[in-house]
Amino acid sequence: MSSEEAPRVVAIHVAKATRLPMRAVDAVGVEAGRGLVGDRYHGTRHRHVTIQATGELEEAARRHGAPIDPGSTRRNVTIEAASVPRKPGTRFRVGEIDVEVVRDAAPCKLLEDSLGRDARLALSRRAGVVCRVQSSGTLRIGDTVEFASTD
Repeated sequence: MSSEEAPRVVAIHVAKATRLPMRAVDAVGVEAGRGLVGDRYHGTRHRHVTIQATGELEEAARRHGAPIDPGSTRRNVTIEAASVPRKPGTRFRVGEIDVEVVRDAAPCKLLEDSLGRDARLALSRRAGVVCRVQSSGTLRIGDTVEFASTD
């Protein structure tokens, strides 16, 4: 990806319940104030969608010593970018969906079962962010991501 290209959505994952496996999808409906339709967090108060960046996953994989598949982190959306904004209250657009950062997403405890404790440690501060959904629409693989200008 050149520095002039906008980041894009490269993976979308949902799970119907907390301990069920994540399922990769090409597109998903999104409801403002509720989250991804069909995902375990749909309708929760603040945790509508989790978003991670490929750059942070690559750094975590380097620290872990093995590749980390985006679906194994249990995050909903993976974008091709160095990182995602982490400051609570920061808003950005993913495709036609506006989101607001709530907090850092801690690495999922289920990672220890599949990847081991060291993967969870490698993902610390690299596991993406939890966001609230501000607008409804459809999220698709290939959608562009627009971060607010820092000027």
